[in-house]
Amino acid sequence: MTVQTESGRTLVRNRRPASDRAKDALWHVTMLAVLAVVLYPLLWVVTASLKGNRDIITDTALWPATITWEHFANAFDGLAGIPLWQFFWNSFAIAGLSVIGVVISCSMTAYALGRLRFPGRAAMLGIVIATLLLPSQVMLIPQYLIFSELELTNTYVPLVIGKFLALDSFFVFLYIQFIRGIPRELDQAATLDGAGHFRVFFSILLPLLRPAVVTSSIFTFIWSWNDFLGPLIYLYDMEKFPIPRLLQSYSNSEGVSNYGGMMAMTLLSLVPVVLFFLVFQKFLIRGIATSGVKG
Repeated sequence: MTVQTESGRTLVRNRRPASDRAKDALWHVTMLAVLAVVLYPLLWVVTASLKGNRDIITDTALWPATITWEHFANAFDGLAGIPLWQFFWNSFAIAGLSVIGVVISCSMTAYALGRLRFPGRAAMLGIVIATLLLPSQVMLIPQYLIFSELELTNTYVPLVIGKFLALDSFFVFLYIQFIRGIPRELDQAATLDGAGHFRVFFSILLPLLRPAVVTSSIFTFIWSWNDFLGPLIYLYDMEKFPIPRLLQSYSNSEGVSNYGGMMAMTLLSLVPVVLFFLVFQKFLIRGIATSGVKG
């Protein structure tokens, strides 16, 4: 398209072909449709928490005809005489211990496998990577038998002990990839000054591992907070239940379910995770981008 100016100059304005504009429009419409499909379950949970229990089953309309806040009021009162803050504290305790265990054990294991030289290091690294292919469900029965014999069931030990033993191979691999990007000259300079392995790790490498530490902490917190299978298997007393295990308590053995209370508690359980992610999301993106883990 040409445009004639007052000075007599001719300007050429490039216009995109109609086919390209149609492709862009189709792309945006498709993405909006996908977004609507992804967000629909969350929207349904929100509207269901504002309906009565009978209306959740019988009312097919998405938005409730009559809004009730009864389920949220009951959720704040707790369950079976146990206050709501107790369940949140249990979840925070499990998630916090898991984060501490993963950061300490996985970073130190990655330092040993990624920096040190000793016989069998390559084989051990291969075993660690190979465990990524092992489904966790395969180990459920052997682990339960071990903890049962040690009388550690109905405690938080089975839920967090693996975090302190570097059993999360993904995070070990994440730290190894990040350590490989740190120049070895830093280690060598510290060694010449008389520093040992622990001094090199804690004083030199660990401060430089901050993006990887933040990334592993975010993932561990979210996964531990949302874990349902572990507490379902190992915890029996309600006062020890974390939030995901509490949700199952809204359905009893006689098939009577408090769906509205379950939906309200689900929304309340999402608040800490969403806030945690929103606060640390920039560190998460930076940690993944600089750790060498690429798709």
